[in-house]
Amino acid sequence: MRINEVRELNSEELQQELGEQERALMNLRFRMATLQLSDSSQIKGTRRTIARIRTVMRERQIVVQYNLAARPSSTAVAEPEEEPAEPEVEEAADEADSEDEKKVEE
Repeated sequence: MRINEVRELNSEELQQELGEQERALMNLRFRMATLQLSDSSQIKGTRRTIARIRTVMRERQIVVQYNLAARPSSTAVAEPEEEPAEPEVEEAADEADSEDEKKVEE
């Protein structure tokens, strides 16, 4: 289950899906222990789905707790920061090095 799908669920559906995923994880672990699980990556995927559900639940809890407006964080695009201008000190240091080299050659 992708994060966008999780965000579309309401609180009741999230609770229900969390319970289902936790049961599925337990079943996968039992199948792994009895060597009946052929694809062990299913455990990893189920754990990540549980984490996604808990993350969305916590986000909603924080919004309610602090009375924040719900902002879709996944669609927000960060503005690229401007790189600071190159300091002129480096250029001066390069010029000084070239002058030192000329003096050494003489």
